[in-house]
Amino acid sequence: MARILALDFGQKRTGVAVTDELQIIASGLTTVPSEELLDFLKRYFLAEKVEKVLIGQPVKMNYEPSQSAAAVDAFVAKFMKAFPDMPLDRVDERFTSKMAVRTMIDSGLRKKQRQNKALIDEIAATIILQDYLQRKT
Repeated sequence: MARILALDFGQKRTGVAVTDELQIIASGLTTVPSEELLDFLKRYFLAEKVEKVLIGQPVKMNYEPSQSAAAVDAFVAKFMKAFPDMPLDRVDERFTSKMAVRTMIDSGLRKKQRQNKALIDEIAATIILQDYLQRKT
């Protein structure tokens, strides 16, 4: 089996999470500056077998696209052009950043550590991926 990769795309940086080869465990991988994301993905796809990519779709409570949806749409267009054979699914990312902060609090991280926005993005991508895996089974 191949891995599934999840992206919590942001205008400055993107959190990246990945499954194991059996698609059982979701783990945070890294945070990448968004302008370097396509190059990162090219290198990652050469090194690892990836079956599918998930990207968080920012939506409001009423299911309308949020303000940051345009940036995600622009990235998706670039992704599809760069990787036309790679399946890409958009998934609801509402509350993932809040859940990431709650996870950091629950795991005992100090306030200074919880202010690390890159870590929040990586955890949010992991939450997106874990939620996908739970719904898939």
